[in-house]
Amino acid sequence: MKWTLKPKERKDQSAASDAPTDSRNAADIGRVTGAVSKFGVSLNKVRLTRSVGVKLFAIIFLSTLVCVLAVGLFSYETAKDIIEKKVTDTTKTAISQTAGKLDLQLASMENLAMSVVLDQTIQTNSRELAYATNLSDFERYQHVQGIETSFNNFLFGNSRYVVGGALLPLKDKLSAILSASSRIDVQTAVESDWYKRAVELDGVGYWIPTLKGGLSGSLNKASFGLAKMIRSTATNEPMYLLVLEFDYEVVMEQFANVSLGEGSKIRIIDSDGTILFSADDEIGQKMDLSLSEAKQAEAVIAELDGATVLAPYQTLMTGWTLVGTLPVGELVKDAGVIRNVMFGILGIAELLAAGIGLLVVWMIAMPLAKLRNLMNEGEKGNLTVRSNIRKKDEIGQLALSFNQMMEQITALVNRTNESAAQVLQTAENLSEASRKTALSAKEIAVATEEIANGATSLAVEAERGSELTERMGAKMQEVNEARDQMASSAVEVERASEQGTRYMASLIEKTGMTEEMTRNMVEKVDRLKESTRSIRQILDVLNNITKQTNILSLNATIEAARAGAAGKGFMVVADEIRKLADQSRESIDVVASITESIQSEIEATVAVLSEAYPIFQEQIDSVKEANQIFLSVQAQMNAFTTHLETVNESVAQLGQTQSVLSEAMSNVSAVAQQSSATSEEVASLSNEQLNISENLVVLSGELEKVSNHLKETLSHFRTDDLKDQGGNS
Repeated sequence: MKWTLKPKERKDQSAASDAPTDSRNAADIGRVTGAVSKFGVSLNKVRLTRSVGVKLFAIIFLSTLVCVLAVGLFSYETAKDIIEKKVTDTTKTAISQTAGKLDLQLASMENLAMSVVLDQTIQTNSRELAYATNLSDFERYQHVQGIETSFNNFLFGNSRYVVGGALLPLKDKLSAILSASSRIDVQTAVESDWYKRAVELDGVGYWIPTLKGGLSGSLNKASFGLAKMIRSTATNEPMYLLVLEFDYEVVMEQFANVSLGEGSKIRIIDSDGTILFSADDEIGQKMDLSLSEAKQAEAVIAELDGATVLAPYQTLMTGWTLVGTLPVGELVKDAGVIRNVMFGILGIAELLAAGIGLLVVWMIAMPLAKLRNLMNEGEKGNLTVRSNIRKKDEIGQLALSFNQMMEQITALVNRTNESAAQVLQTAENLSEASRKTALSAKEIAVATEEIANGATSLAVEAERGSELTERMGAKMQEVNEARDQMASSAVEVERASEQGTRYMASLIEKTGMTEEMTRNMVEKVDRLKESTRSIRQILDVLNNITKQTNILSLNATIEAARAGAAGKGFMVVADEIRKLADQSRESIDVVASITESIQSEIEATVAVLSEAYPIFQEQIDSVKEANQIFLSVQAQMNAFTTHLETVNESVAQLGQTQSVLSEAMSNVSAVAQQSSATSEEVASLSNEQLNISENLVVLSGELEKVSNHLKETLSHFRTDDLKDQGGNS
């Protein structure tokens, strides 16, 4: 049974509610002066970059420059875009016309190749060479001559742009045909990339890219070519690969004199960007341009060799691309006049914007700076400053409001000075009385707290004793339960010991019977072993008889042979006797082998039984010892049961004593808790009184500090000798 008594809750009485009205006035004055001080400090911290005049000047100056610059740049970009568009259209037209000329030139070259492919003389002679059998050397020579003559006639008629040609065989019976001016090496050509590519296209013409040394690599000028497979018009089987080598200058003549503008270049590139034709020595170099396969003239603006260029282009019939490049800087060079005029106007706008900005600074920023200086003086405590700005605008109204504010603050400071002296005297008297009250309350609280601590300690100890008593009762209950379990376990162990004794007696009897059976088995196996020895002796006798029979059979056979024809019947009988003796010998050998196996097994059995017999002897001894142990355990459990009954009686007496002790400790704990609760209530009241006294002392001290601070603050203000500061604007 526990007693708890909560201390009474009391509301703290605030000493601030009894403060005089003058202290409130002082707080108001402090807030006003603090605001003025902060305003002055903030003005003091204004830097040149935050000045209103500087900002207005910057806004007017920059806005004027931005407007002029925007108009100038817009005009410049518009003119540049117009020029770029016109030049782009012009260059696209030039590229388109040039590409048309090149396509015509290349188409004529492709037509020449088709004429060779479809030439009847070449077709007929090629088929005869490829498929005819039993041709004589002269006939083969005639066919080859026919092909060469017809092929050279085609090339001679177009010798203006054809450098050379060759017919490379695709059949085993055909031989290579070279024109008179051709330097192509057949083996080198067959191993080249363009040969493999032309064969893969299977009849579609392949335009061989420009090579500096020609297709043979031995020319002193560049050339390009066309490779096309010649198929039989009768069987459609491939026979020759036609290779025509064209003069590089034939293509260059079509666009060498075409100009897109100053600094422009025209080139022909393949799908990988490799330059194939150029007025400069650029064959084989790469152009890093991203172009699509445009059949009509297109144009892109891209970066090439670190410069921005306009690149009109068109794809030719060969898959190559005719591309021109024109520096963008050259296009917009004439538009620079607009840019120069813009910079001149920009300079004039700068002067105009600077004049307007200075006028605004003189009209707005300078009066504001004068007001800022007057506020700085007020922030330092000088309430006599006044502004003499006489204007009708917002700045003049701000100066008038400043003068009125300073007059109101001066009157308020004068009234506060009078009240501050009275508050200071009252605070000193209140502080002295509070200190005395707090000292008395502290002594009472210390004494009461000591009493409460003693009562609390007594209650705690009584509670602890009660808990220990209850814990002891629980332990006694556990002891009783353990005692009952021990008694039950003892009965079970005794019963198990009796049963184990019975089982051990039965086991001793059965082990003896097993020993007797093992001994008899050993004796019988020994007798069986002797029997097998007798069988071996009999087998030896039979074996000897078989040998003698063989000898007799051999002698009979010899005698029958001597007797001649009269002994033939006797010879047959002797031969049968010999066979019978052989069979008997084999049977005796089998029986001897089986007898030896039986004898080995018997000997192994005798050895195992001989080893097992001592183990049975040891097992009998162990069983007898285990029986003695069970008998000893049974006797000890009987004695343990007797002692356990004595312990039960002692535990029952101890439980009665613990119940009486627990009841007494509960009574002591209840009384101690009641005393502790009463002491705590008294101590709480004393502490509450002490807290109130201490708060009163603190409040008195704070009131005194506020009064001194108010007096010190008001001493900074000057309210006499009014001065008229500031200037007319």
